[in-house]
Amino acid sequence: MEVLVRDLKPATVERLKERARQHNRSLQGEAKAILEQAAAAYTMEEARTAARRWQKRTARTNRTDSVDLLREDRDR
Repeated sequence: MEVLVRDLKPATVERLKERARQHNRSLQGEAKAILEQAAAAYTMEEARTAARRWQKRTARTNRTDSVDLLREDRDR
């Protein structure tokens, strides 16, 4: 399948070209990698489900307020 993207700002194209150079890819290869990564990302419902699972796993974990830790570190 082919996708055509029109009217990108020149600055955007330059940033994509630089990114492609950093990853040793063509501009098309970089755009493809970005789109595939974005498509593989969680949907909002999948993200909520994952967050709920982590909340359940860490529910009984003792947590320390980071403010207390920062104060303790500064007082040394």
